[in-house]
Amino acid sequence: MLVDFNTLPEESRVWIYQANRSFTEDEISEIKSKLDVFIENWTAHGSDLQSGYLIKYKRFIVIALNQSLNRATGCSIDASVHFIQQLEKDYNIDLMDKMNVSYKQGDYIAHKSLLDFKKMAKDKAVSKNTIVFNNLVTNIAEFKENWEVPASESWHSRFIK
Repeated sequence: MLVDFNTLPEESRVWIYQANRSFTEDEISEIKSKLDVFIENWTAHGSDLQSGYLIKYKRFIVIALNQSLNRATGCSIDASVHFIQQLEKDYNIDLMDKMNVSYKQGDYIAHKSLLDFKKMAKDKAVSKNTIVFNNLVTNIAEFKENWEVPASESWHSRFIK
């Protein structure tokens, strides 16, 4: 059951998929249509899952699920992963690789491999004040408070001296 992301409770679970490139406006429109259909039909053991999504910065797909109504099951999580994998194929993008880092450079969202990010930190090309995206947040409250944070306040801090 598709609902507006902003109406979901703060404790709703989130999954964040970061793309290795920005989506075009046409792609965003198509992806939104596909997300609408997927979420409207997303179920766990036949029960509707109350969910919503955001597309942020033309690069991140954030799916949220109100688990106080119905919890995601292995099968429903598998279905969402298959959906994301199909988007990867349809748009020739990478959404599942957790070994990449996205961060802000002014108004631009940069995307680097973890290895490159570590090297940039060592070379002082990024600092503890660099805004990074902590895709490990688990619910909407954490998403709002701890998704876009200085590197010093995220798991990224281990790379920055």
